[in-house]
Amino acid sequence: MKYIDEFRDGEVAQTLAAAIRAEADPARSYHFMEFCGGHTHAISRYGVSDLLPANVRMIHGPGCPVCVLPIGRVDQAIRLALEQGVTLCTYGDCLRVPASNGLSLMKAKAKGGDIRMVYSSADAVALAQKNPDKQVVFFAIGFETTTPPTAVAIKQAAALGLTNFSVLCCHVLTPSAISSILESPEVRQWGTVPLDGFIGPAHVSTIIGSRPYEFFAEEYRKPVVIAGFEPLDVMQAIKMLIRQVNEGRAEVENEFARAVSRDGNLKAQQLVGEVFEMRKHFEWRGLNILPYSALRIRSQFAEFDAEKRFPLAYASVPDHKACECGAILRGVKRPQDCKIFGTVCTPENPVGSCMVSSEGACAAHYTYGRYKDVA
Repeated sequence: MKYIDEFRDGEVAQTLAAAIRAEADPARSYHFMEFCGGHTHAISRYGVSDLLPANVRMIHGPGCPVCVLPIGRVDQAIRLALEQGVTLCTYGDCLRVPASNGLSLMKAKAKGGDIRMVYSSADAVALAQKNPDKQVVFFAIGFETTTPPTAVAIKQAAALGLTNFSVLCCHVLTPSAISSILESPEVRQWGTVPLDGFIGPAHVSTIIGSRPYEFFAEEYRKPVVIAGFEPLDVMQAIKMLIRQVNEGRAEVENEFARAVSRDGNLKAQQLVGEVFEMRKHFEWRGLNILPYSALRIRSQFAEFDAEKRFPLAYASVPDHKACECGAILRGVKRPQDCKIFGTVCTPENPVGSCMVSSEGACAAHYTYGRYKDVA
């Protein structure tokens, strides 16, 4: 197959569903976590769960970069705009993430902050070029997929000699989150997460390759199948996971071979390594503080580090008491288990970050699944 509609063919989906039912052992249950928010969106949008047998359950993971962004980091960005008077640039989904004191970046913009949505880090560099009298800060978030463009922006700013451009770096790393979930399946305040395997992220894997997941398969005996974003990709990955579990195997398999290799994009990895280094610790929403789970800007590029250019002490802020985002990000609860889902908390008025991005589990279920709950 080479066209998108071929990966969404209903008849092929029914055939795959029958194959999954044939593979699944009725005497056991299967619990697979799709880590990537793009997979969560696809599963909800195309009703993949409805095609699976009752003993095969999909669990949403912390694969939405907006969802795992802690409140304290959004507070930092708001302080930059309102207190330091910078022009803050970031991606559209970040604007609506709830922060402290009833604020978000969008509400801070309404209070007079110069906050702008951009489509890429290059847009922020261009804005700094056009406005040499303004300090421009790019609020950089995301997993390994969006990290190379941020590195390019920093190197470009250095080459141009820009003194009014910096980056508030909040890039996080996928393997650390997977390790956290596997090492602490029992979360005292939320419950237990049963896991038989993972659907590996798509875009992230185009950068880092399939090699990093081999540790999880070997050390934790959990199979990993990297899958593309289309519904047939996801269903094929589920079938491959079921077969591995049935055969007692724990290997890394690559369903998304049309875009992912074992070694990944070496040029992008080299670029990231040149500009960034590991943080010793970083807070994730729902996963608490994880060691070596995020990146910071190297000292060679310190002049472009907003955390060093501006007074930005970090303070951890707890989630809203009624919000279940932490449990949902860990896969312990489903969106519909949250008491404020679809009532107080909606995409138009998100209380938690999982309701902000279309890749968030709550937003995906609100858009495609809530009517089924009523039925």
